Formats: sequence, structure tokens, C-alpha cells
Amino acid sequence: MENEESIDLGRLMHILYDRRKTVGAIVGGCTALALIVSFALPKTYESTTLVQTRSSAGVGGASAMAAMLGGGSGGAELNFIELMKSRTVLEPIIDQLEWDDEKDKPDAKKFAKKYLKIENTKQTNLITVTATGKSPEEAQMISQNVVDNFLAMQTDKAKQTQSTFVKFLNERIDEAKQEAEDARTEFAKYQQTHKIYSPDEQARATVSKMNAFDDALGNMAVQQKANQAKLESVSAKLGDMRSSSQAFHINDNANVMALRKQIVDAQVGLVGLRERYTEEHPSVVSAQEKIAALQQKLSEEVNTIVASQYTSINPAQADLIKDQANAEASIAVAQASEAAIKERRAEKEKELENFPQEVLEYLKLQKEASIKEGTYTGLVKQCEDAKIKEAMESMDIQIIDPADLPDEDKPAGPRKKLITAIGFVIGCLISFGYGLIQYKREEA
Repeated sequence: MENEESIDLGRLMHILYDRRKTVGAIVGGCTALALIVSFALPKTYESTTLVQTRSSAGVGGASAMAAMLGGGSGGAELNFIELMKSRTVLEPIIDQLEWDDEKDKPDAKKFAKKYLKIENTKQTNLITVTATGKSPEEAQMISQNVVDNFLAMQTDKAKQTQSTFVKFLNERIDEAKQEAEDARTEFAKYQQTHKIYSPDEQARATVSKMNAFDDALGNMAVQQKANQAKLESVSAKLGDMRSSSQAFHINDNANVMALRKQIVDAQVGLVGLRERYTEEHPSVVSAQEKIAALQQKLSEEVNTIVASQYTSINPAQADLIKDQANAEASIAVAQASEAAIKERRAEKEKELENFPQEVLEYLKLQKEASIKEGTYTGLVKQCEDAKIKEAMESMDIQIIDPADLPDEDKPAGPRKKLITAIGFVIGCLISFGYGLIQYKREEA
């Protein structure tokens, strides 16, 4: 067994005490040198901007892109941090700063490493952007511009790339506009040809009862076209990843079919109420709330079915598939509602059979013009709402605290006390090493 070498600490301390002048000189010299270095180093300042990431239930903007790149749930903030370090964000800042030599000018990666500290507070959607600068103004400029440039990048992207949903919706609007114009033209020609510009009082009274049906049919047409546009936009986003309600048997599911029937019955019932009451009547309001609740329940049921049959490590793709299935289910509901309303309307139209053929034709053309005009107006409103929502969602982060201007008398660095303390510790370590050397010499 090898003999373990031991050190007599008492003797070591005695050696250090005997050579206390040398030890003091080493510790004092290292401390003094550290203090001189701390004063010699250039001053640096820190400015911090606090931002909050937008909580999104959808998949728009940078948050969707982050998820599609594999960020996953809870990873959006990390992707925002990486985007803030991108060349698009940092190069304008680097170009704005003054460099002693062009060779000293760093690239975005080196600049981010040296001058930026971007952190996400755990379990929150808050991000702090801390920038280091040679002056208070420079630090503030860097911190603020990182956030401003990131927002500008997102806004430019939103302007340059119109969402696929709005794109497909615009196509439906163009079709609806042409159909409405054709219907108006045909109606106007009929009026001029037959010299009928207004039906008699009895016909008007009968037709007014049909307006509720016409409005409902127009609403069903809007729902079908809007959901078809949504379906096409989601399918385009999914690309090669194909999925449909048929794949999940959504529209054949017993619960979905039961909910669909309840919605159809509620839609027909609402038309009946609108024949007698205004939109503000409690019965109409209650019927609308019931339909909204049933539609929400249908969406939840569809999501449950998709979630039970599809597992994805990418939440964005999973959400897109749910949107796709919901759009197809909504189209099926709107088509079934339209068929049921048309059936009830046909029954009501029998009351018009006693009117002259010319009046019937007049009323038919008037109805078609009204429905198609309503469809066009409804789609335009949907498109405007979508654009507003898209504009809001493009702003993926919100500035909570703008970049502060550091106090010139309170630089962030160099940290003199810390550097001096480190110098003192180093001096102590060197002194201890010096003592060990003397200890070995005496033993020898």
C-alpha cells in the first residue's frame, strides 16, 4: 500500500506567517492590479426592453412558423429569441454603430453573443432583451432596435404575404360579386321588359314573410363559401400532408350527426321566429345563442375525434388538421341547413301560386338578387374581419417596458468590486501555492 502524503496545515500556516511580507505583497499586488484593470477597462452600459409574446389559439404569425419549425408547445418564445438574433434584425443595428476598423465589425452571430442577452422568464411568455453599449444612448438604441426591427420584419412579412385564407376568400368574393351583378341585371331587365316595378300590396305582404328564408339562405351560402375558402387555405398550408373528415369519419360519427341535426332544426326554427319577430326579440336572441352553443359543441366534438385518431409532435400541424376537419363539418352543416330551409320555403311559396305568372317571376328574380347580394355582402364582411384579425395576429410580441436609458454615473461594467475581489482571491491562491513550495523545500 502506498503511503499517502499528508500536509501539516499548522506548519504550512506558520510558514505563511513567517513570510507574511511576501504573502502580503502577492495578495496586495494582485488586488491592486485587478483594481487598476477595473479602472482601465472601458465603461459599458446595459439597457433592457421587456416584451410579451402574444398568446395565440391559432397558428398565425411567427408563433405558427415557430411551431412548424419544430418549436412545439411552449417553444415559441425560444424561436422568437432566435429570430431576434437573425441577420435581418441585427445587421441594420451593426451598420448603425461606429467601428474603429471594418475588420472589427462583427457578424450577427458574434454581435449577439457579445452585445445581447435575450432571455425568456420560465413559465411565462415574457422576454427580456438586454443590450450592452459603450454609452447609455448606444445601449438603449441597440435594445430598442432589436425589438423594433423584429416587429418591422413581422409586419413586412404580413404585408408581402397575404394569408391563404384571405386569398381564397377574395376568390369567393369575386365570384359572389359577379353573381350578384348578374342577378341585379336580370332583375332590372325583367322590370323594364314587363313594366313591373313593384308588386301589389298583397304580394308584398306575402313576400315579406319570405325574407327570413332568403336571409337565412344567404347566410348559409356565406358559411359554405367562407368555410370552403378556409378548407382550401388549410389544405394549402398542410401541403403534402393530406387529411379529411372522411379519413376520420367525422360526418359519419353518431355524435356529430346528432349535433348536426340539432343545429339544422335550430336554424329552421330561427327562420320561423324571424318571420314573426325582430332581431332584438328575446326568442330570436335565445335561438341564436342556442345555435352558437351547438356549433361550439360540434367543434369540440370534432377536435376530440381528430385528437383521438391523430398524434403529432407538431402542435401547429395538429391544429391545422383540426381546422380542416372543422371546416368540412361546418360545410356539411350549412348544406344540410340550406336544404331544410329551402324545403320549408317551398312550402311557403305555395301561397304565391294564385298570383299572376309575371308577378311570380318578378318575385323569383327579386329573391335571387336579394340572396346573392346578401351573400356578397356577407363574404366581404368576413374578409374584412379576417384581415383585421390577421393584422392583429401579425404583431406577435407586445412591448411592455420600452428600452430604458441607463444612468451615466452607474455603468453596468466594468464591475470594479467584483474584479477587485477576483484579484484578491487570485492573490490568495498564488500565496497558498507559494507557501506549499516553501513547505516542500523545508521537507526536502
